[in-house]
Amino acid sequence: MKYITSTILSLILVVLTSCSKDKVEPQIETEVQEMYFPAIADTEWETITPAELNWNETEIAALNTYLKNNKTKGFMVLVDGRIVIEEYFNGHNANAQWTWFSAAKSLTATIAGIAQEEGLLNIEDKTSDYLGMNWSSLPTEKEDLITVQHHLSMTTGLTDHVGDYIPWVCTTPNCLDYTADAGTRWAYHQGAFILLQDILTQTTGVGFQSYGKAKLEDRIGMQGNWTKTLGLNIYNSNTRSMARFGLLALNKGTWDDNIIISEDYFNEMTTTSQELNKSYGYLWWLNGKQSYMGTTSQQVVASNLIPDAPSDLFAALGANDQKIYVVPSKSLVVIRSGETAGETQLGLSSFDNELWGKLNAIMN
Repeated sequence: MKYITSTILSLILVVLTSCSKDKVEPQIETEVQEMYFPAIADTEWETITPAELNWNETEIAALNTYLKNNKTKGFMVLVDGRIVIEEYFNGHNANAQWTWFSAAKSLTATIAGIAQEEGLLNIEDKTSDYLGMNWSSLPTEKEDLITVQHHLSMTTGLTDHVGDYIPWVCTTPNCLDYTADAGTRWAYHQGAFILLQDILTQTTGVGFQSYGKAKLEDRIGMQGNWTKTLGLNIYNSNTRSMARFGLLALNKGTWDDNIIISEDYFNEMTTTSQELNKSYGYLWWLNGKQSYMGTTSQQVVASNLIPDAPSDLFAALGANDQKIYVVPSKSLVVIRSGETAGETQLGLSSFDNELWGKLNAIMN
């Protein structure tokens, strides 16, 4: 492992009533660990033990039992890019793929940022600049209010049809109805998200899947693929590929000195994108805000997204409890894939906070 040794000098002046004398504390040396990136075309991945991090190892068995009993397939924890925990349960293994579901929204938002930086896209442009006029059933003056940025922030104002699957995923004009002006209503709309992928296909000329593979996935060693099912584009990969994307996010778009996406766009993407749902960026979920909205309701909840998690956490969340958590303050990435842990939700579920309770028992 690589370490950077830094010397911290502490000088304390102690004034005694009987005499005046300077006392200098001994030098204290601390070791700061350098960020690690696994090689692109290699299965080797450096590890660090929980003991080396002074974690409470006695709680790991309870975590593993909890994960297994809650239908987890793959689970990883990285610190500074190194594997601390890697476990597979319920017939899964390191080579097996699993679907990200809507956690792939965050991957798509990152690909959109790359396209913008290459001059192929401007997220402030109207959607109709890429999909043509009458891509929806809205009057022209309402359709013209919708920009690419509204697709990224889930604020197109289109009727979301939550609870009615076919119109919820539909992208034909007759399904895309007006509910509110763009930017005035937040709603978790799968069809509006799919249109973002259509925009990327139009503007890149090669399809958003091929573009994302060449510009992002291959450059950080991800091994995954997109498949079409039930009207959705589903991304599938092994657990380590999810961890690679999480590590890229931890480093704000840079992979081992190679800039995949600019830090400016990455910061914009993982900052509150509108005031309606403060816990949502550009297809990323954000902790530490004063309120959030869920995926199936217009209710605003006056709480952090995940109360027991670090406030600076941001996450890619998918249906049936697919999780990519990134915590910059702890240089931490946590991955969970599998079947639903019990509460079937499109993104956030009660499993998030329960899992962080288990993790806190180990890390704190």
